[in-house]
Amino acid sequence: MARLFDSRDNSSCVSVSSSYTDKRSGKDRRTHQFPKLKYLLFSGKRAKARRQEDLHRAFYFDRYSSNLFAAIVAILLLSVLDAMLTLYLIDNGSTELNPVMSYFLKYGPLIFMGAKYFFTCVGVVILLLFRNVLRKRSATHTEHLFTYIIVAFSTVIAWQLYLIFFVVS
Repeated sequence: MARLFDSRDNSSCVSVSSSYTDKRSGKDRRTHQFPKLKYLLFSGKRAKARRQEDLHRAFYFDRYSSNLFAAIVAILLLSVLDAMLTLYLIDNGSTELNPVMSYFLKYGPLIFMGAKYFFTCVGVVILLLFRNVLRKRSATHTEHLFTYIIVAFSTVIAWQLYLIFFVVS
């Protein structure tokens, strides 16, 4: 009797009426975890996890809060400001301590800023996709990492401004 009502196995279902045609393909639409691009861009409705078991695994959303959008924009702007201040400091005799960014600096300021922006965007997208996953060693969500990144960028920029106004000048 349980097989008669199983939505995933349509082979043993008996039609109640001869005029009824089963339009289901037999493929379960819930097996995909990552949503289709058209739902992300145009008509997403998933703003939070509805089930308790979804809270502890990677769960992708269609819509995000305005606070999260503001945090992402702030991170990207702070990253660009960090790159510009770094270029100013380098022009005035400082050196880049990050070996990865120092490599890109050899190819010019535009390549340096493009690489900085690209790496920041990739990191933000990864954090955005996995923002509700619990970190294993602590009870904080990865969602809180956006705030920590903003604080870290702000601290670096404050240090760069200190160097510009009190050391370089």
